[in-house]
Amino acid sequence: MPGNKMKISLTMSRIIVGVLFVFSGLIKANDPYGLSYKMQEFFEAWGWNFLNDYTLWFSILMIAFEIIAGVSVLLGWAMRLFSWLLLVLIIFFSFLTAYALFSGKIKTCGCFGDCIPLTPNQSFTKDLILLGFILLIFVYRDKIKPFFNLRLSLGFLIFTAGLSFGFQWYVLQYLPVKDCLPYKRGNNIIDEMKVPANAVMPIIETQFVYEKGGKRFTFTSTFPEDLDTYRFVSRKDKIIKEGKNYEPPIKDFKLHTLSNVDTTEDILNHSGEYYFLFIKDFEGIHLNDKWLTHFSRIVQKLKDQQIPLYVITAQGDIANAFFNTGKNHFNITILTCDGTEIKTAARTKPCLFKMRGAVVENKWGKASLGSLF
Repeated sequence: MPGNKMKISLTMSRIIVGVLFVFSGLIKANDPYGLSYKMQEFFEAWGWNFLNDYTLWFSILMIAFEIIAGVSVLLGWAMRLFSWLLLVLIIFFSFLTAYALFSGKIKTCGCFGDCIPLTPNQSFTKDLILLGFILLIFVYRDKIKPFFNLRLSLGFLIFTAGLSFGFQWYVLQYLPVKDCLPYKRGNNIIDEMKVPANAVMPIIETQFVYEKGGKRFTFTSTFPEDLDTYRFVSRKDKIIKEGKNYEPPIKDFKLHTLSNVDTTEDILNHSGEYYFLFIKDFEGIHLNDKWLTHFSRIVQKLKDQQIPLYVITAQGDIANAFFNTGKNHFNITILTCDGTEIKTAARTKPCLFKMRGAVVENKWGKASLGSLF
């Protein structure tokens, strides 16, 4: 490759890779739980459920590394090290997106979080293109000279690392700065439970596999007249044409009382103001937690104003014991809901929603409870 063309191609590759890695990392840093839950999808598909308890830490570290690596490429610092790390990372990402694409078990890869959802095909294509750019950087890594001296470059990277971890800590306490989930402020939960008006249903062909005379035959809509002489083997559905937006954004938001009565419609059709406290489970929750002191004050204020408050959890009996017996006597209505749906609605534990009818009027993370009322 001629010198000038090589320099231009190398510079463009560094800019593209660096900007994309920083951009992707910052979007995911806005919601580390989103990447954590996506990791759990992959681990569950592979039978690695024992790693689920560590996915948040994996998510935080991977996001921070993605941002730091992107900045390092832009600065041209320590390229012998970071070119290897980038190559390993993009090969790993390519494997994940290829698995999602060809296995069909993962619908979205989470490359740009929930704010910019990509299909597995788009994610895999993106990673292959990035792989080409990173291979160029890797091959010519010794040609890359840093923009700044060692001290200044290290200062930039330390600042980047601090920003990456600090921003993630903030959103884990106060909720994402940019909410891209179906439970964001202003959304109507009832509307989000409906199939979108622009939905395109997938075209699915059902295939039946039979065996006769040691040979296998696949039938769809037409069957032989002597079908009773064939041995049925299996049935499978093949997607002929992919659908689009044919699933509602909110699928399993169903509220049940402790006696298992579905009260979803009654509550969401409430015309006035009311509150939801989402708390999926009680792992890591203690009676002396600081947020509980603030919550106690909130409960009393709402009772004084006769405004309903409901606790929504996946562990109804434990929640009832925690909030309504022993040290606590809040006398709060406990409702149960699917744990996955709670994870989507509430990115901190606990998380408070202000509702008006079916509309999410406001929401607060755990660390914001002290500023209310």
